[in-house]
Amino acid sequence: MFISTAYAQDAAAAAGGAGAIVMQLAPLALIFVVFYFLLIRPQQKRAKEHRQMLSALKRNDRIITAGGILGTVTKVKEGSEEVEVEIAPNVRVMVARSTISTLVRPVAANDSKPA
Repeated sequence: MFISTAYAQDAAAAAGGAGAIVMQLAPLALIFVVFYFLLIRPQQKRAKEHRQMLSALKRNDRIITAGGILGTVTKVKEGSEEVEVEIAPNVRVMVARSTISTLVRPVAANDSKPA
């Protein structure tokens, strides 16, 4: 008789509370999964490929630095962070491996001889 209806409603909500919590967390879990497959995983894959490219640098490789300078690798010091790059005839600079952004692959011409 002295029990208010608020207590009765609270007891009913507590019984179904576990399902409500799962339904509230499901969208957050779905967002995390989407972010993982669309953002995190591809970024990790690119970083791994970049590390492999930097470790496989060798002499006469054409590179582009993060600053946009094109050059040719003239000396690679194993176990060192530095690489010597020739950016113009007889102009050589030492650059950090981490500043090398791209390895330029020569593209073969698809020219055909005229008949």
